[in-house]
Amino acid sequence: MHELDVPAIVVIERAAYQFPWSEGIFRDCLRVGYVCRVIDVGGDMAGYGIMSTGAGEAHILNVCVADDYRCRGLARRVLAYLLDRARAAGMHEAFLEVRPSNTTAARLYHSMGFEQVGVRRGYYQATVGREDAAVLRRVL
Repeated sequence: MHELDVPAIVVIERAAYQFPWSEGIFRDCLRVGYVCRVIDVGGDMAGYGIMSTGAGEAHILNVCVADDYRCRGLARRVLAYLLDRARAAGMHEAFLEVRPSNTTAARLYHSMGFEQVGVRRGYYQATVGREDAAVLRRVL
């Protein structure tokens, strides 16, 4: 991911989420050196994945695939890539949060060995109030 990719990434983010990350958040992720990767399919921006690492832990912060490219295994591939990078960097476990209402993502994460280890109450903004986050962990 490069600075020039951010506008296209923001388009995907806004189409996918009711409460999307801002352009500034993506730029900050690049600036601080997080692992930021795009999914390029024949020159088209198809999605992205962002991960932070430190203290033996990886945190998957955002994985998103553009609507036109869903159900092709791209999210699984970018997540596998991020986990491989975490393992290569010496991380021992990976964490992520997922909305319980995002059953498609939750199924993917569970199929890739993530297990729920907690709940963050009121973590996500929602149309009415807040939504909890399931905290998932995978040993690397």
